[in-house]
Amino acid sequence: MVSPFDVLGVDVDADDDEIRRAYRERIKQVHPDQGGSLEEFQLVRRAYSQLTEDDRNGDRDEDLASVDLREEDAGMRATRVEFLDYEVVDDYGWSLTDPDLFEKAAEADLGETDYGRLLVEPTETLLEAAEGRGFTWPFSCRGGACANCAVYLAAGELSQPANTILPEELAERGFRLSCNGYPASDRLQIVFNLKTLPELDDLMLPPGPFRRAQSD
Repeated sequence: MVSPFDVLGVDVDADDDEIRRAYRERIKQVHPDQGGSLEEFQLVRRAYSQLTEDDRNGDRDEDLASVDLREEDAGMRATRVEFLDYEVVDDYGWSLTDPDLFEKAAEADLGETDYGRLLVEPTETLLEAAEGRGFTWPFSCRGGACANCAVYLAAGELSQPANTILPEELAERGFRLSCNGYPASDRLQIVFNLKTLPELDDLMLPPGPFRRAQSD
């Protein structure tokens, strides 16, 4: 039996910060781009999802120590992603750190490529899911070596391998890469198409496959 606490290597009385730190360290170690297996990667995602979901419901307790994440019915669900184009944020004079950013977007009369929702399956990266649903979000290398596919994570968790081009300072501020980022929570809110942000200028590759998002 493997409980969520076993997978993350934390005690049953670990607080939110300890669980978050343990998850971020463990998910880097088992990320497929780091040579980890998809099974182990998804196991870590399930552990974090289980602990944070119960915490949101206010009922996390030691009973989770008896939950076996390797059972078939403990599988990951698809992640619901709410997305917003940064060009809209910029045009409206909004801020990435505005706590009401997505509420404002929902109330505005935006096109379906500027603001919307999509589902990401457990085996998909965020970029793969967007492309599979008919969007052409910005990208270039697909290998974590540039920031053309960068997104801003407003809510939720998007895993990232350790050796990407993004410095720790930007990761701490919520920037992630969509090309190798796997959702690690049931819901995400992200802002994509960040090519005009000055802090990402030096991390971009020249234009080419890098395109503004649009629907096919």
